[in-house]
Amino acid sequence: MNTRSSELAAFASGLALDAIPPAVVRKAEDLFVDWFGSALAGKGAHPVEAIAGFACAMGPSPGAGQGGAELLVRRRSSSPYFAAMANAAASHLAEQDDVHNGSVFHPATIVFPVVLALAQARGATGRQLLAAAVAGYEVGIRVGEFLGRSHYKVFHTTGTAGTLAAAAAAGNLLGLDAARMQHAFGSAGTQSAGLWEFLRTGADSKQLHTAHAAAAGLMAACLAQEGFTGAADILEGAQGMAAGMSSDADPSRLNDRLGVRWATAETSFKYHASCRHTHPAADALLQVTQTHGLKPGDIERVVTHVHQGAIDVLGPVTRPATVHQSKFSMGTVLALVARFQHAGLQEFEAHYLDEATRALRDRVTMELDPEVDAAYPRRWIGKVTVHTRDGRVLQGRVDEPKGDPGNSLSREEITAKALRLAAFSGGASSAEMQAAVERLWRIAEWPRVGRLLPGSDDDRAG
Repeated sequence: MNTRSSELAAFASGLALDAIPPAVVRKAEDLFVDWFGSALAGKGAHPVEAIAGFACAMGPSPGAGQGGAELLVRRRSSSPYFAAMANAAASHLAEQDDVHNGSVFHPATIVFPVVLALAQARGATGRQLLAAAVAGYEVGIRVGEFLGRSHYKVFHTTGTAGTLAAAAAAGNLLGLDAARMQHAFGSAGTQSAGLWEFLRTGADSKQLHTAHAAAAGLMAACLAQEGFTGAADILEGAQGMAAGMSSDADPSRLNDRLGVRWATAETSFKYHASCRHTHPAADALLQVTQTHGLKPGDIERVVTHVHQGAIDVLGPVTRPATVHQSKFSMGTVLALVARFQHAGLQEFEAHYLDEATRALRDRVTMELDPEVDAAYPRRWIGKVTVHTRDGRVLQGRVDEPKGDPGNSLSREEITAKALRLAAFSGGASSAEMQAAVERLWRIAEWPRVGRLLPGSDDDRAG
């Protein structure tokens, strides 16, 4: 029987690069370079190193059938399963990985670890990698949209819809037919997981969400290749994902204009190194401070006018105790923006607990705004009201935060961002990054996908 799930599976199975518009292919290249910087930025962070250490301990030993997939933060090869797991954890640490507004889903941190690992292990071409990545983006975004706002209130969509994105990307690269792709969806969906409760105590679970989603989706596709069956209707079924995880699921989103509407091209880059829910207000505050020449000392208090999703995710974080937790504090982000005009990795690392940051942080509040909430998640509007110490009340508004498709990053900005991320963590030298990024911009020309960075078994891409 033809269903929305089977139609989505058939689309993901049969997608080839020639069927993808050139502008969408170019966007996929942009997203890959952007992801690469985020993956290296996770090096050295405790949650990332814990998962990478687990992957190294449980994966193949060096020199004993390593598997050919690159574990970026360890500069060694592993099996595709464990390399995807570690790279997915690493690329979600710095809070600089991409996001799709309408699905509230971070595709890159799931999709690119999977397609890179499988492509390296199988010797696939750059064109095959890009097509598989777009398949993963298109499926994951639609599943996120399908699950709706009620899902995101409790579940981290990147960990849940991400398993389907990983399965679609892996299944495309493995050449699964439509029927086996649907089985891969079933096995991926039954493993979907990720709860927001970790934010209340600043736990490390966010890295586990992405690591698990990438590895579980890859496993689901590999099992389907071997004839392993999964639920035929894992998304809409009576005991499927929507039944257990959503109260406002919209099945029409699953097959919304497949092959006509390219959700990949709708994906946004992240400018500030913080939760995306803070970005609209941060940019609106920047607008006010720059227009009126305000200094941090001029600000009495700031009211941010936000959607309910921002309150749900950011509301529990009132006194951030770690750098990562501070990235989910609206007050901390806006305080850093007011002080430094950007909430980047360096600003968080050096100043998130400064007395000046904490003082302004505690004068920032969030209020539900009907206009902003009605537009979300399709549009993420930024609105702030700034009360100054001399009695002025100033309004700021941004309809497209920096990084959105209508206010995107140029390739020069993407390159500079990737270099900054790698330099921050020491994940790669400047020379290594310059060489790697130069090759990555030509990914469609690669006859086979090899190593991106020098390592113990140096076999570079291109």
